[in-house]
Amino acid sequence: MSKILSLTLSPENAAFDDSINNHICKELNSSDIEPSQWKILKKSIDARKKEVKIQLRIEIFEKEIKEKLKIEKHYKDVSNSEEVIIIGSGPAGLFAALTLLERGKKPIIFERGKDVRSRRRDIAAINKNHIVNPESNYCFGEGGAGTYSDGKLYTRSKKRGSIIDILETLVFHGAKEDILIEAQPHIGTNKLPKIIANIRETILSHGGEIHFDTKVVDFIIESNTIKGVVLQNNDKVLAKNTILATGHSARDIFKLLDKKSIEIKNKPFAMGIRIEHPQGLIDQIQYSCSERGPYLPPASYKLVTQTNNRGVYSFCMCPGGFIVPAATNSGEIVVNGMSPSKRDSVFSNSGIVVEVKEEDLTPYEKYGELKGLFYQMALEKSMCKITPVLQVAPAQRMVDFINRKISNKLNKTSYQPGILSQPLHEILPESIAHSLSNSFKVFGKKMKGYLTNEANIIGLESRTSSPLSIPRDNETLQHIRIKKLYPCGEGAGYAGGIVSAAIDGKKVAEKI
Repeated sequence: MSKILSLTLSPENAAFDDSINNHICKELNSSDIEPSQWKILKKSIDARKKEVKIQLRIEIFEKEIKEKLKIEKHYKDVSNSEEVIIIGSGPAGLFAALTLLERGKKPIIFERGKDVRSRRRDIAAINKNHIVNPESNYCFGEGGAGTYSDGKLYTRSKKRGSIIDILETLVFHGAKEDILIEAQPHIGTNKLPKIIANIRETILSHGGEIHFDTKVVDFIIESNTIKGVVLQNNDKVLAKNTILATGHSARDIFKLLDKKSIEIKNKPFAMGIRIEHPQGLIDQIQYSCSERGPYLPPASYKLVTQTNNRGVYSFCMCPGGFIVPAATNSGEIVVNGMSPSKRDSVFSNSGIVVEVKEEDLTPYEKYGELKGLFYQMALEKSMCKITPVLQVAPAQRMVDFINRKISNKLNKTSYQPGILSQPLHEILPESIAHSLSNSFKVFGKKMKGYLTNEANIIGLESRTSSPLSIPRDNETLQHIRIKKLYPCGEGAGYAGGIVSAAIDGKKVAEKI
């Protein structure tokens, strides 16, 4: 037998088991309860009032003592089993592979990029030498875009059982148990690579295959059924089923689908900038205090408004984080954000993005369903043309941007390749610049102190989601016309982050 108890404590009282235990005893009017008799089910921060509180949902065992968390996963040896091709080793591809192992089928993953360890060198080359490897970067490689850009695990998905399964699988492969109880779980870009490597070991040790530096360049299709794929070295690999899990930046795959008349659909997406404040300022605003103190995490925020008939919202907010170069080719500038597990940077950053409307794409109508993709590409290239050094990003102070004034001096930044003062109010499309300017004023009223010249805005935040979707049958999850082809994850338009992509990869593998 057990009972559920909700407690609201100060950050300091919520930081120590003995303190929590004292409050449990007081609440239940009992002195017999020990820390070994309860576990935290959920932990969240309530900063709505001046005094910040921690909310805990706790399960208390009356007689039996709780056991140490033990997560079991049962993967089969699939060495001689039916093979399934998986294109891409992001969360959708990896969790599809793990699900196939559970069900007794053999995953064969083809990943254009490198393994997590080798990938580090290419990421360092972008930051230090401004060299972009188009096959191995912040977007491409083992683990996908999330591996080196944060590892945030919160999701809008409502499938609680599926979410828990994904989180438990990550814990099984080395993540801290905290992600099972935190309201906004986060692994950190410094911790996630090891977990991804452990998942790789699970796949390989049970008979699956993973091929790095192996790019799929064509599909083998007969009678509206995919039979296999063609690799960059012209090798052909056949399989009964193929999972397409390439992520939102695999533009060559989108173009290949279009070339082969495999249905794709232009879909809504958003673009904008990344804004960087001092983390201490965001802490002061959100916690209503001069200093955060040792018992609270760096504060985050979530902002949304409607202006000029367009949605404007914060995206991938990174407290205590860094801005990173996320370009996949040398002739473009793309920025993203990440946080290490401790979130101990002095900076806070977030994407602030604007809804792209159909009328924005009119100049690109000749590209058909790829028009959103070409609009995205054109803006990324325009950012690169205005800076003299590759990957140096255009930037402007926040109030200067609103006042349409060039910044004579920029604030310090976490963006390693460097920033250069540029009139982003002129460079960005008017629809985006005007919407951003209006939204900053709204956000400044919602968060007193947010609208400040202490913040830099840096362009371009453009990879919020895929600019197109790959339609699939609602029942079978196969492509609407090409049988045995299973599009999934962010690139196909069915997910928006690590957890939702993992859920979708698992779902298509279960269908197979």
